[in-house]
Amino acid sequence: MTGFGVIEKTGEKITYVASGTIKTASAKKNKVEGEDDREELPARLKVILDGLFEVIDTYLPQQVAIEKVFVNVNPQSTLLLGQARGAAISAAVIRNLMVAEYTALQVKQAVVGNGHAQKEQVQEMVKRLLKLPAAPKPDSADALACAICHAHGGQGLGKLATAGFRVKGGRLI
Repeated sequence: MTGFGVIEKTGEKITYVASGTIKTASAKKNKVEGEDDREELPARLKVILDGLFEVIDTYLPQQVAIEKVFVNVNPQSTLLLGQARGAAISAAVIRNLMVAEYTALQVKQAVVGNGHAQKEQVQEMVKRLLKLPAAPKPDSADALACAICHAHGGQGLGKLATAGFRVKGGRLI
């Protein structure tokens, strides 16, 4: 599953636009019994790529923020995460969007004020900052937190006015 979150920044105000997850489970239905999981990977990456194209084409963001890969205890999980991340970056680059990358520590520090915050704390702060009626699910909350981090950062949406964009606000996923 890959989370996405779209926010809009107008001046100093950040507004929720949309969020959700792109589920790659649909790629599994095409799996032949006995087929190696490695053969399933291209189909799963295509689901992520197509899903992000749909998000980009629907919400027309001007910039994309993505979390950097961390080194996991399980090297195979880290590799798979990196490949999914590559699909996400590719979707943005193919649509000519600027991509900014942040570590989980940077995102948590920007949103919660503590780089070692728990997932539940991130969810609650995203809910509060975006004035949502309920906390978003973990993958969506992480994506929204990354967008919030970028919007508050030096290379974030605050620089759109000096980058030659003629827009009331800026959208970010």
